[in-house]
Amino acid sequence: MAGKRAKNGSEISAQAERMEKDLGAIRRALRRPLEAEVARGELTIPQSAVMQAVVQHDGISLKDLSREVSLAHSTVSGIVDRLEKRGMIERRTDAADGRVTRIHPTVIVRKFVREQIPALSRGPLQTALERAKAGEREGLVAAVARLRELLEEVGGQ
Repeated sequence: MAGKRAKNGSEISAQAERMEKDLGAIRRALRRPLEAEVARGELTIPQSAVMQAVVQHDGISLKDLSREVSLAHSTVSGIVDRLEKRGMIERRTDAADGRVTRIHPTVIVRKFVREQIPALSRGPLQTALERAKAGEREGLVAAVARLRELLEEVGGQ
């Protein structure tokens, strides 16, 4: 019995390793179009993350923005300076507390983050699913949903 468990354990370990590699490749494939678009706009990944956070939390403070993107305050301050010079975000004094500055996205950035980024991120996945047969698509969706459930169960323990 112990030999069978060890064999199952090594088999499961090999499967987990293969899935980890496949999931990494999938993540890279899904990010590729977005990264290309960000590079075309001469933006860094941290700048893109800051813009996304500013759109999600319009009027965010620099302190909260730093926490949101998990970067040092000084780093985020520099990113905000550069994005502001490019007209992508703007700083405004808080109406209720003049000592606080709030960061807001410009209209073009708001539109890009809300419309283009989801389309770029979803594009490769949608194209791949279009190539699959209906039954394959249903199986893939069910398998990914089940994997997520299992991972959430493990995470909740």
